[in-house]
Parts: sequence; C-alpha cells; structure tokens
Amino acid sequence: MTSRSTEYKGAPKSGAEKKGGFTRFLDTVEWLGNLLPHPITLFAILCAVILIASGIAGYFELSVADPRPEGVAGRAADGMIQVVSLLNGEGLARIVGSLVSNFTGFAPLGTVLVALLGVGIAEHSGLLSAAMRGLVMNASKRMVTVTVVFAGIVSNTASELGYVVLIPLAAMIFHSLGRHPLAGLAAAFAGVSGGYSANLLLGTVDPLLSGITQTAANIIDPEYVVGPEVNWYFMFVSTFVIAALGAFVTEKIVEPKLGKYNEADAAGDLDMTGMGRVTPAEKRALKGAGLAALVVCGLLALTVVPENGVLRHPVTGEIAGSPFLQGIVAFIFVFFAIPGFVYGRMMGTMKSDRDVIDAMSKSMSSMGMYIVLVFFAAQFVAFFSWTNFGTVVAVQGATFLQNIGLTGPLLMMCFIVLCGFINLMLGSASAQWAVTAPIFVPMLMLVGYSPEVIQAAYRIGDSTTNIITPMMSYFGLIMAVAARYKKDLGIGTLMAMMLPYSIVFLLGWSLLFFLWVFVFGLPVGPGAATFYNGL
Repeated sequence: MTSRSTEYKGAPKSGAEKKGGFTRFLDTVEWLGNLLPHPITLFAILCAVILIASGIAGYFELSVADPRPEGVAGRAADGMIQVVSLLNGEGLARIVGSLVSNFTGFAPLGTVLVALLGVGIAEHSGLLSAAMRGLVMNASKRMVTVTVVFAGIVSNTASELGYVVLIPLAAMIFHSLGRHPLAGLAAAFAGVSGGYSANLLLGTVDPLLSGITQTAANIIDPEYVVGPEVNWYFMFVSTFVIAALGAFVTEKIVEPKLGKYNEADAAGDLDMTGMGRVTPAEKRALKGAGLAALVVCGLLALTVVPENGVLRHPVTGEIAGSPFLQGIVAFIFVFFAIPGFVYGRMMGTMKSDRDVIDAMSKSMSSMGMYIVLVFFAAQFVAFFSWTNFGTVVAVQGATFLQNIGLTGPLLMMCFIVLCGFINLMLGSASAQWAVTAPIFVPMLMLVGYSPEVIQAAYRIGDSTTNIITPMMSYFGLIMAVAARYKKDLGIGTLMAMMLPYSIVFLLGWSLLFFLWVFVFGLPVGPGAATFYNGL
C-alpha cells in the first residue's frame, strides 16, 4: 500500500481554535436541542398542555367558521368549529375510555411492525449486509463515490445497517484507494442519513409517515386515505438525484477541502483486514435470493397487471384504490421475507422455522422505544383531534397564509425549510411528524395541497438536515468512527464537513420537488393527487 503521509491540509479548525460564526451557530443549535426533553417526555408534556389549553379555550368559547361546505362528513351543524374542553368530567371519561384504543388504533403502529417483520428476516439472515457490501466493494474506482452514496440511500430500508455497516466500510474503502477516509465516511453518511426518505423500494418509513399523515388529514376529511405508496414515484427518482448530488459534493467540495490524509492523525493503527468482501458462498446465496425476489415480483405482477387481476379494484378495475395498494405493507413483508429466508437457507444462517422466528423476534425487540413513543404520540394526536385544536389552528393558519398571499410554490419551499429547521432540534422523523402533521397537514389542505404532496415536502426537509444535527440518534456512532481516522475530531468539525451536503441536498431536492409538482404536475405516487379539492 502506498504511503499517505503528506501533510493534512485544509482541515477545519479544531474546537481549541477560534470558532467561526457557523460553528457558534451549530453550538447554539446543539445547546438548544439539549434543552429539549426526550421525545417521549415531550409528547407527555404536550398531552398535558393540550388538556390545559382546551380548558382555557373552552371557557372562553374559542371558535372559527367551518370552511367545509354543508353535507360534508364532520361539518359542524351550526357552521362553527368550537374548541372542546377535555378538562372536565366528560373529557376525563373519554380519555380513560379511549387510552388503549388510541394506542392500538394508531395508524403507523401496525403497518410499521408488519413491514419490519419481513425486513428483519432479510437483515438477520445476512442478505441486506451482503447485498450492500457486494454493491460497494464491486464498484469501479470511477464509480465508487456515487455507489457509496447510492448504497447509503437504499440502506434506509433497514436504517441501522447503513450506519453500522456501510459508513465504516466506506471509510475503509476510501482509505484503501489512497483517498481521504473521512470523505468516504461523509459520502456514506450523506446517503444513509441525508437521503433518508428516498429509496427504490417501499420501506418501513413509508407506512410510518403515511399513517401519521392520514390521521392528520382526517381532521379535515374523515374519509381521506393515505397509503404507504403515495410518495413512491417521487422518492424513486429522488434516489438517483441525491446519489448524483452526494457524489458531486464529495468529489468537488468535501474531498478537496480535506486534502491528503496524514496517517499520523489516526487514533492508533488502522486495521484494514475487516474489509468485508463478499465470499463466493455469499455470491451464490445472493443469486438465489435475487431469483426468489424475481419470482415474488412475477407472482405479484400477475395479480395486478392483467385487466382481470384479482387484486385490482373490484368495481373500477383500476390499480388506484385497489386491494393491492391497500395491502402494500403485506407485500413489503413478503418481498423481504422470502428472499431473506432463501439467502439464510443457502448460507446456513436459517436452518429451521425457529431461526426465522428468532429473526422476527429480534426485529420486534429493537422497536421497544418506538412502541413506547407511539403510545404517547397516539394520545397527543387523539387529544389534538378531540379538542378541535387541529382544525382551529389550520383554519386560522390558512386564512393568515391567504391574507399575506403565501399560497403558491413559495409556501411549500418555506414549509420544507421550516421542517429542516425543526429537525435540527427534534431529530426523530416519527416524533417530529407526529407533532407537526396535525398542524400543517390540515392547514395546507385548506390552502389547496394534497396530504401526499405535503408529506413529500416534509420528507425533504426532515432528511436534508439529519446530517448536521447532534440530535440525530446515530451522531455519536459517526463521531466514534470518524475519530479512528482523526483523533482530535470534534462535533463542529464533523458538522462543518457535512454542511455542504445538507445545503446542496436541500436546494437540489427542493428544485426537483418544484419541477415535479408545479412545472410538470406529476403525481408523487400511485393515485396521489397534487391538489386537495375536497372543500
């Protein structure tokens, strides 16, 4: 291996040196973020706030005119929407009686858990890890950067795998090629976290967000349905756009800024033996899993491609609103479970049904924190709906936006930026959307945008600032990996390294959204409307 002992030029200033304005800004964001309680505690506090606020608003009989026309389900008989107090005996009875049903009926809960059962089989059999390593390790030197970012984006189907496997692997690959290992780490981190919402396939994030969106949309339209597939077209194309942008930033901005790597910066000797190349046995198993995936896709296609497909809409014969789309989560489960099991059988990691059960059990055990969070988030969403705060805030907010003339594309761009800013201090995608969706989805629906488009805009803002906030749950892990290659690396250094990705992703992805929605008028997903015309 050639020596890379040239002086490390262009490195960002360490924390011991004088801080620039941007570093101070990031430090402020970190400080503010640390002031926030745990997301679970935050939802518990918000529940208490809603109860107290409903009592005050109910006492003063706060109300707004119902914008929905007569005859629409849920419209108030007198044409006024009044805040309902839960701070009384009737409210207490409703809370106690619905505590369990709020939790078990929360839309994202079941869909996420079912999808994760299949993903868990593919992950614990070793299929996802081998596929990721095979994709990155077999890339040519010319294509390695874009491949690393692309692999990071598609790895969010099983997000932990990207953080734990791909990011350290990318740093080692760049190091072995004589490139700066932190550039490889940054490229992978940008793909895994900055491109979090984009993907070629539907993953666990899709039913998670769509369930929250549907619950929020039902504040305005109780019959509105938001499926997991509603952003698939846009996110499919976004995968390639983000991969190209990430490769551009890595090769044109980040890597030149880092300069040549100085081995003396490493924290001890770097072990390059764990490169994780795909073995011949793994290649054979990958081919078997790929064949199984093709068979599954073929069988699913037979149910919807023919005009008399059994999973087409029974009345219209269309795919829109069909049992196929309504049951998409079940197909996510099957698509990952069967190839995962085939791979496991060929590799010997899954020899019996007990191994499959163990894989699914391990996936469920990793969701403990999420289930607890859902319990409190479900109560908050229910309280927000019962009190009519969601509708009142939406009507007032929509009226304000119309009065100031902020209703066109600029409104959605501002919404994307706002979501990105909130994400700096509330890093959990599900927690942030559970808090903000009941406010912004109804508000923007009243302005005229569909929940599907609103959700797509949210996903852009939520993803692009993941990589520059210490509130992101894996930020500490990334710091630990980076410290292997630069022992004095600080939080400000890592944030400054990732900032170009965040800015370029935000601008590029927002431009794609503008062209997609407002110029070409394309649907963001199967059967997804661009504008809401239900009023």
